Amino acid sequence: MIIKKILPLILLLAAFSCNSKQVTNAEDYNKYMTTTVSQADLLASAKFWTDKLEATPNQYPYLVKRANAYTQIFNATSEIDYLIKAEEDLLAAITITNGKTTSYLKSLASNYISQHRFKEALEILHKAKANGDKINGTKKMLFDVHLELGNYIYAEAYLKEIKNETDFDYLIRLAKWEDHKGNLDGAIVNMEKATKIAESSNLKGMKQWAYTNSADFYGHAGDIKKSYQYFLKALALDPNDAYAKKGIAWIVYSHEQNTEEALSILEHISSYNQAPDYELLKADIAESQRDLTLQSEAIKRYQKAVSNKQYGAMYNGYNVMLYTDNLLAPELALDLAKTEVANRPTPQSYDLLAWSYFKNGNVEKATEIIETYVDGKTYEPAVLYHVAAIYKASGKTEKIKPLKEELIASLYELGPLMTSKIKNL
Repeated sequence: MIIKKILPLILLLAAFSCNSKQVTNAEDYNKYMTTTVSQADLLASAKFWTDKLEATPNQYPYLVKRANAYTQIFNATSEIDYLIKAEEDLLAAITITNGKTTSYLKSLASNYISQHRFKEALEILHKAKANGDKINGTKKMLFDVHLELGNYIYAEAYLKEIKNETDFDYLIRLAKWEDHKGNLDGAIVNMEKATKIAESSNLKGMKQWAYTNSADFYGHAGDIKKSYQYFLKALALDPNDAYAKKGIAWIVYSHEQNTEEALSILEHISSYNQAPDYELLKADIAESQRDLTLQSEAIKRYQKAVSNKQYGAMYNGYNVMLYTDNLLAPELALDLAKTEVANRPTPQSYDLLAWSYFKNGNVEKATEIIETYVDGKTYEPAVLYHVAAIYKASGKTEKIKPLKEELIASLYELGPLMTSKIKNL
């Protein structure tokens, strides 16, 4: 196992002490906390293309234009209805063109990726590849989907086919691949190369993507200050970037343990972005405050949001963890975890299945799954904790020590609620 960060004993002890240096300054980001997303402005573009379609119904490219507008609304607000509307328009355009327009197919594949419908996205991309045009872009997306599906041999093959050390798209995928392998240093090196290309191109969307992903990588590596600075760079480009604000909220909560400020940031995000998982983070913070009322309210809001069937499988992973760790309904988690493995047979999905069996009291089955499909195949800290806990329950204590060292080094990423759990491994 590649350990992200080898810490001497004194730093390991310090990690448990909860003494964290101040990294954030509210003056840096408060100017972005009054921004709002105007629903009317977002809808204006979609209405424009709707009016054009009504005037000239045979102009099918307008369907794609409207799909793009709906996708932008979803990206800004996380309102699932608009992602589904975009899918409907793209399907209509693809039907009219008999699937011969590759860009339409790739837009639909991207839509399916957002919906976590990865197998359907793969099928669409195979059709795009068969068209024979714009093949390099299609291969990039094929890498993305195979990585999401756990088809790592195919993912690596496509990565080799698109190799170009001066290409932003290649470098960000190489960074993802290195991170998948547990080589965080390599991931950061390639992400920095990609960021330089993005900055030299001066394309806003490219820079935005580079800054938020760089922030994530540095956070994983424990360089909280750099992570924070990159989130601020992202906000300077787009004051409504909910993901960057959530990143800062996490720093305030996990690193600085300022729960009230973190909740304040999250409440601001929720005023214009309806992603259900923000409620789960609020619930975690409330639990750390021992505010059971706030925790319960946040979980109820999350459950109400994801009861919308249009979300499909998008929140299966979150729901498994909610049923096992919060709602104490592991039998419900088990069914969802089986579905997730069928949809997306990655080590992370198998971890959900193993954890569900473990919480249902079947330690033997959980251990079998961990040893076959998970251990040594992913380096995500949350998964490693499950591996360690299951090994402890099955008496395989000799395997726990290296996992515990890795987990101690990942306390920031795991969050304050995990500190005592890791101590007790």
